[in-house]
Amino acid sequence: MTVLPLPSVPWQTTGNHWLSLPCIHPTDGSLHALGVLHRGARSAIEFAGSAEFLSGGGPALARPAVEIDGVRHELAAEGVAWERALGWLPTFSSPMGDLVVRGTLFAPHGRDADMAGAVYALSIENRGPADRQVILSLEGTLGHRQQRVRTARPFDDAHRALRVSDRAVVLEGAARPGLVAVAVSADDVSSAEVGQGTAPTYAVRRALRVPAGGREQAAFYIAAGPERDGAEATVEAMRRRGWRDLLTVTRDALQALEQATGNEDIDRLVNRNLLFAYFYGAGRALDDAHFYFVRSRAPANGRGVTTSEWEALAWTLPAVQLADSGLARELLLRACELHGYAPGRGVNYLDGTLFEPGFTLEGAAAYALATDRYIRDSGDDQIVEEPVVADTLYMAHDDVAARRDKRAPLYSTEVSLSGETAPHPYTLHGNAVVAMAMEIFRRTLDEESAKGVEDPDAVRAAIKRHFAVAVEGKQQFAASVDLAGKWSTVDDPLASALWLPLYEAVDRADSTYRRTARAVAPTPHVLAQQCARLLGPDASEVLQWLRRAPLDNGVAAEFVDAEGRATGNGGDAALSGLLAYTVWFAVHGLGVQP
Repeated sequence: MTVLPLPSVPWQTTGNHWLSLPCIHPTDGSLHALGVLHRGARSAIEFAGSAEFLSGGGPALARPAVEIDGVRHELAAEGVAWERALGWLPTFSSPMGDLVVRGTLFAPHGRDADMAGAVYALSIENRGPADRQVILSLEGTLGHRQQRVRTARPFDDAHRALRVSDRAVVLEGAARPGLVAVAVSADDVSSAEVGQGTAPTYAVRRALRVPAGGREQAAFYIAAGPERDGAEATVEAMRRRGWRDLLTVTRDALQALEQATGNEDIDRLVNRNLLFAYFYGAGRALDDAHFYFVRSRAPANGRGVTTSEWEALAWTLPAVQLADSGLARELLLRACELHGYAPGRGVNYLDGTLFEPGFTLEGAAAYALATDRYIRDSGDDQIVEEPVVADTLYMAHDDVAARRDKRAPLYSTEVSLSGETAPHPYTLHGNAVVAMAMEIFRRTLDEESAKGVEDPDAVRAAIKRHFAVAVEGKQQFAASVDLAGKWSTVDDPLASALWLPLYEAVDRADSTYRRTARAVAPTPHVLAQQCARLLGPDASEVLQWLRRAPLDNGVAAEFVDAEGRATGNGGDAALSGLLAYTVWFAVHGLGVQP
């Protein structure tokens, strides 16, 4: 496992399913990197101003600049104040004497606005007594391009910046065929120029006359395509649509995704992480336009754009389904199509190719749980008639059934959800998940096949019989057993015993469960384990802790300290989905209050 340290810059982040904008500098609003998913490369492709972009080093990829009456002014000179509209749109204001500059960087989302692009909208308000001549520019440097699965590998061909018209430039690599090109243009009459070198530069400028007491606005478009012509076509489509309409549609779409719990702080926590999971835990590949699950599109996360079925279907998908059942359906079908032919086999590249083998019970059973959750929440029980879903459910059942012990209705796994070999082959969490999956298989498989499905109550009874052990004279659940007298109580943070009530293996008030929960290490270290505590006896205290936790600028990180501050693998989109859904469920389903 790769664990990346947190960037030293508290980046602003936004994006849509096509384009990620993970590095917007809080000091001057400059964009240091953008990324896309590429199915053919099985990776993320990222453009940046410098190889040191994550630390804020080197020039920016795109930076707004302001010239007033022939004098250049820096956005950071008199301070920059940031807000986050609708939990996802970074917006700033910066005073410049009698003028105030406001900016919003957003990636269009919503009906007929879903495209591989972003808009940098700028507004100049003149509070002075005289008219002012203003030139707004978007300028930058293409100093780095990289391919990233988990670790970054720079492209070794030259960077190019091309002036393709009076108002547009294209950034790309010199090698053919290229994987990605980026076009930059303005919304109206403008000028464009480029500078060559190993790190070519560009600038697109818009001239405005801002009357005394008045306001003028301008916007710059950034679009990505598999090659130059496609990037130019997308940027032209954005110009034709107009940035105001794109912003309105995006705001409306984001507003429709919002969830409410009745507590402003909890709402902020849920919606911030829900949106991060929604846009960074799944995305469209630039080269085929299909959706793919990934662990995170954020470049500072060491899990990269690989994915496991459990992360995709039990972490990301429930959060997506809270906000958008239509997309949840599409993603569930996509997961079955890409990964369902070999359920639970391990960690995969985004396109379904095997990345790291290692069978998990949870991965195989995840399809049944995800399908049932979708049907229960949406009422769309016809999804099981989809051939790809039906085939996946049958294969998932067969693969799980093959792991059954000959004597007891318990099932073995190869590795735990943490990716390590479990101390013993029969895990508590895995069998609790299997019991629920068996219940679902009985309802969804055909009548004849359902007769051969294990009785889920028999599995749950076997869990209580074989996993209940005496520790210091008191009964609690072991985390794993070998069914020959050996057991371990070491709790897997990603497959914690704390989750048992969610799978109806035990009641939350069960005394053995409560003792087990109390025995789990109390000091937070892995955020997934903290999420699991929301089902345990300390749920209210944990919810209060999450309200105060800084996390990684408000979104999930794999590793945290005792105060909830991220310590490694920040920007974890799949884990943000788990956090958003579990908090929502704890409040709405369990009645937990901070």
